[in-house]
Amino acid sequence: MRIIFMGTPDFAVPTLDALLAAGHDIAAVYCQPPRPSGRGKALAPTPVQRRAEALDLPVRHPLTLRDANEQASFAALDADVAVVAAYGLILPQPVLDAPRHGCLNVHASLLPRWRGAAPVQRAILAGDATTGVTIMQMERGLDTGPMLATVETPVAGKTAGALTAELADKGAALMVSVLADPAAHPPVAQPDEGATYAAKIDKAEARLDFTAPAEAVARQVLAFNPAPGAFFMLGDERVRVLTAEILAETGEPGMVLDDRLTIACGVGAIRPLSVQRAGRGAMTPAELLRGFAIPTGTRLS
Repeated sequence: MRIIFMGTPDFAVPTLDALLAAGHDIAAVYCQPPRPSGRGKALAPTPVQRRAEALDLPVRHPLTLRDANEQASFAALDADVAVVAAYGLILPQPVLDAPRHGCLNVHASLLPRWRGAAPVQRAILAGDATTGVTIMQMERGLDTGPMLATVETPVAGKTAGALTAELADKGAALMVSVLADPAAHPPVAQPDEGATYAAKIDKAEARLDFTAPAEAVARQVLAFNPAPGAFFMLGDERVRVLTAEILAETGEPGMVLDDRLTIACGVGAIRPLSVQRAGRGAMTPAELLRGFAIPTGTRLS
């Protein structure tokens, strides 16, 4: 098939690779424009742009697709289908209608649960036992289009980074299967029951809420690893918690209970296993405490 590929982050790269490996013709790759990055704020291309350029594929990164000229340029590619994976821009109706078979999206949840921008993090925060990937025919609504195929996977204590990478690979394989045999994947309308919205993550959500049960605090640690990073404050110092375990100890929420940095929660406690101070690399709590005293009885927030 002649395909327009539309994606931006690392999540989208396996799908691009899989389409090429399956022998499809990539007419063009659309992604978000380069953004300022690092201390020097130099413009950095997105993961999809880097991969597409390495593969010598034509790359386009318009600021919007609402412009009539951009829409005409998109339609002129004469594609059979557009494959979308975490692109990041709304597709207007003329864009949705331009490819002969429309636009298919790789969405990292089992729709209709977790429509929206942050399905992986929301599934972890909610304590979902399973999540997955849905291949969906796109329409104007937010992730409301008919479903063509799904695949499930357990959440089971995975970080958002690990789960996203797993779903990226599963989604890539599933998209290739759908394109290989469209007749075997007829569209099925999404049910209204069970629909939830995965709002974009606000960095303030990553501040650990020690008044919550330890299980919920541990889910924050998983959901915000690698970004934006779950953290607590000690005075003006922000300390990220990268991994943690749940314990049965009790105490006032936020109180340090021992010299191993066990922290009481609303129910139970967590013990960080890997932490990070601003500007430093990951370290164990023992390494942190050697140069950064947090005495037993300290209240963290």
